Amino acid sequence: MKIDQAIVDKTGRALIERGAFLDDFHIEYLAQKGVNGIYIQEGDEEDPEEINAEIAALEKNMPKYTRELIEKERVEDRSKVTISESVKKQVGEGVQYLFNNTNDDEHFAESTENVSKELMHAVLDNDAVAFDINMLKVSDEYTFKHSVDVATVAMIIGKNYGLVRDQIHDIGVAGLLHDLGKTKIPGAVLNKPAKLDENEFALMKQHSLFGFQILKDKQEFNEDIMRGVLQHHEKINGSGYPLGVGATKIHTYAKIISVADVYDALVTARPYKSAFTAREAIEMIMAMTGDLEMKAMHSFLSSVVLYPVDSVVKLSNGEYCKVVKNDPAYALRPTVVGMKTGRLYDLANDVKCTNLIIG
Repeated sequence: MKIDQAIVDKTGRALIERGAFLDDFHIEYLAQKGVNGIYIQEGDEEDPEEINAEIAALEKNMPKYTRELIEKERVEDRSKVTISESVKKQVGEGVQYLFNNTNDDEHFAESTENVSKELMHAVLDNDAVAFDINMLKVSDEYTFKHSVDVATVAMIIGKNYGLVRDQIHDIGVAGLLHDLGKTKIPGAVLNKPAKLDENEFALMKQHSLFGFQILKDKQEFNEDIMRGVLQHHEKINGSGYPLGVGATKIHTYAKIISVADVYDALVTARPYKSAFTAREAIEMIMAMTGDLEMKAMHSFLSSVVLYPVDSVVKLSNGEYCKVVKNDPAYALRPTVVGMKTGRLYDLANDVKCTNLIIG
């Protein structure tokens, strides 16, 4: 079922956006919040071709004053990570080599450094402070794509978190290698197209420990990188694994990688689950205050460009709008201009827009 009306808190902040698909996670979440009933959408989905045609017509017939307002209010997005197709290919192949050659003690660290340098260039040398979450996805192969995406997002989060250059480099290495221990998990378990049973999940939960041990045996990775790998599934409230430690004993790298890891896992389809939309994933992360460190979460949210400037979105009042400005503090609520009415909607700051969301 598809939710037809946003679920909002007392301040008007959307807890679950209109159009989200209802699943067990949502039902449990709503029950915890005391929500006893919701509206759902019925009927056929909107035809994408019809939507595109409608937007094209609005673009063509936009009044002059609307175009002028858009130009006046338009603010370029913050510098975003850009990775060329050739670099994506090179990085993807590099990570694949690392995962397939964990016993290559002679070249493993060197190969890791070569891959991390490419990401360092994309993040630091280009002064990137944000990422367009629609532009990630380095490879179609889950393990390698996930590792590179997590490393890239973790480096951007780390930059906004306040880490210095050497730390951003190291967290990139830890992000690339955070799932290295999965090479020790039998393929039948790792690639099972269904929910793991209790014993299989217990084994899977050891992968971060296996990864830590692989790096420790090589004696070429510093303690910070190894702890980032070891603790990336630990939770602030102490309910994580493999050690079950709480906030004060979790390394900063692990706290940051955890946010990047959770996000990328949510938006990636797997044989046993569908992908959440980027917006749904962000909402879910915002609700994980018991699992994720707040500073790392806020650094992630300030890094996200969900609706790039010049993109077209549809508000819950039915109006198509052009995005003209993003607010780093409110990834879900940019400033937009109605293409038909020419109305300016400052979704983040205008109290008159409290009940409006992007549908």
